[in-house]
Amino acid sequence: MALAVMLLNSASFHAGCCRHKVLLSLRGPLLANSKLYSSYRRPGAEPAKKLSWQNADFSFKKGIDHLKTQLSLLKKETQDYLKGPSGHQISQHLLEQTKVLWQFRSQEDLNKWIISSDVEIGGKSKVYIKLGRNNQAALLYGTLNTEAPRDGETKYSGYCSMRSRPAVGSFNRKKYYDWSNFNTLYLRVRGDGRPWMVNIYTDPYFSHQKDDLYSYFMFTRGGPYWEEIKIPFSKFFLSSRGRVQDNQHPIWLDKTLGFTIGDKINGPFQLEIDFIGLLNDRAHREEFAYEAYDKN
Repeated sequence: MALAVMLLNSASFHAGCCRHKVLLSLRGPLLANSKLYSSYRRPGAEPAKKLSWQNADFSFKKGIDHLKTQLSLLKKETQDYLKGPSGHQISQHLLEQTKVLWQFRSQEDLNKWIISSDVEIGGKSKVYIKLGRNNQAALLYGTLNTEAPRDGETKYSGYCSMRSRPAVGSFNRKKYYDWSNFNTLYLRVRGDGRPWMVNIYTDPYFSHQKDDLYSYFMFTRGGPYWEEIKIPFSKFFLSSRGRVQDNQHPIWLDKTLGFTIGDKINGPFQLEIDFIGLLNDRAHREEFAYEAYDKN
């Protein structure tokens, strides 16, 4: 009897969570200015005095326009799905060896990324992004400052990052990437000799995996020449609460990509990124480059 009650409670909680997510996605245009995506508050800062829904603009015309836009997106997604994976023929998809995920040629390409720094926690690092020379790359630059904020809570500071925006489909549904045909991340960058961390953030359904982060240290050589960096998926290690787990042939269908600098060296930095893509390296057969532990 007790087991049945627990199952019923769990089912009702799951249904409530799903309904809550659906309502948030449908109210997207109304709550565009409200910060529902994060509950983070900087140490020492006062909590918000207004609830998120109090800043919403309840406009009937805006809702109708948004509905028309989302229906057209849904129509296109349905046509692409019937045609094949990612809108390509199935034969073309199976033979695909390389694929460009992001390239930087216009301001619209830059708008697909978010920059952040320790200013969010009261730090003093600064980061900027703009198009490079001849609009052929993204230039990420700024100044790193490791001075910790004097809020009585933060002990360490000094980081800057660049992160891709999560891809969404019609009605604000999460859009999934299919990387199953590839085994290597392919980058063309030009740095200043400082090390960077390449991060793949996952956003799985289960809450106990929400902090999973796949990382790889990328060492730039500096100088005037571009360098092509190939990072096999097996080289990414899973950092979650200080443990390393096995990630045999990771696909990471729901993900965002990011670059972080935090080498504890004060001063200016810059990183140019031409494109970010995928590669199917037939010569690479390694499944996992690190020691695997049994999962509890």
